[in-house]
Amino acid sequence: MSTASTPRRWRALAPVIAPLAMPMAMLAAGLLAACTPSAPADPRAAALDQAIPAAMQRASVPGAIVGLWQDGRAPYVRTFGVRDTATREPMATDLYMRIGSNTKAFTVTALLILADQGKLRLDDPIGRYVKGVPNGNSITLRQLAQMRSGLYDYGEVTSKDLANQPYRQWTPAQLLAIAFRHPPLFPPGSAFDYSNTNTVLLGLVVEQAAGQPLGAFLSQTILKPEGLGHTVFPSGAELPAPHAHGYFKRPDGRIVDATDWNPSWGWAAGNMISTLDDLRIWSCVLATGKLLSPDMKRAQQQFLPAPPEGDGALYGLALENQHGWIGHHGNTMSYMVYPYYLPDERITLVVLLNSGADIPGSWRLMQDVTAIVSPSHRWPGLPKE
Repeated sequence: MSTASTPRRWRALAPVIAPLAMPMAMLAAGLLAACTPSAPADPRAAALDQAIPAAMQRASVPGAIVGLWQDGRAPYVRTFGVRDTATREPMATDLYMRIGSNTKAFTVTALLILADQGKLRLDDPIGRYVKGVPNGNSITLRQLAQMRSGLYDYGEVTSKDLANQPYRQWTPAQLLAIAFRHPPLFPPGSAFDYSNTNTVLLGLVVEQAAGQPLGAFLSQTILKPEGLGHTVFPSGAELPAPHAHGYFKRPDGRIVDATDWNPSWGWAAGNMISTLDDLRIWSCVLATGKLLSPDMKRAQQQFLPAPPEGDGALYGLALENQHGWIGHHGNTMSYMVYPYYLPDERITLVVLLNSGADIPGSWRLMQDVTAIVSPSHRWPGLPKE
């Protein structure tokens, strides 16, 4: 696939590579049924059992966890492949994994809760909370959450150097300093551009309005109330056990174990950790606006075109609409997560992958899965921009 069909942020993070040396037999051997397996006669389950390992091999993914829940049907919960390519230990359904940009949905939900509490307004300028932001008196909190601020994405710099300093502990101030050295890409509100800078700024706003650290506020308002006991906002590179190893493609083409690399470059935009069971709960909470007032839910789900996020993709306030699937994917370049809810059919789908080596390949995996699960809501095509 030509990189011309891949969004700029994807090209910067993970070019397409040839598949890892992983025979289909090893993937098949790693298949484990868990929780309440689907009935053997279930044609949907049989189709998924066949399609997922094949898609994993094409996308260079060593291991996957897949959960599917729908009213009136037996759950489909499976693991495929291995959590560690060195030991060949199989995946399991209780493994912790980094969830990357799904963190953005937590951060912005916290922002919306504070707006409901009257502690801030979505149309406040970011300059009221953080000094030195380019166009800070014009960019609103809403535009930051919509990815329509025009601010340069510091990730364009940090991602290129990640393999050279994987254990660096970044601070939000250091990340923003990178972004602020670059001029804005466009006037506020005039276009869509996915930028980690936006959500790091919103994390600082949450801390200021809440009067406590972001992780503590997330725990107080989202994690504890919703029973997300295995979701973590880490302070550094720590990753609870048991966990899957994550694999990263270096610029020279080598695949390396990046499990312990420090995700602080993501902070409010991408450093959280979770599990299959917690993401199942969170997907529904997020997509249904459970924690928000009706007015705030409407603001969250005011979806606008976001072509770089998929062919026909829409984006609200840190919330994607991928042909009816509502949620937010995550990518740390070594872990990929796709937790979504399909309101039209009351389906929850969570896919966790332990490699970021071939992001377009992972996207095609989602196309294959959703074509089986809900043919009328197949995952969108790759972005055309």
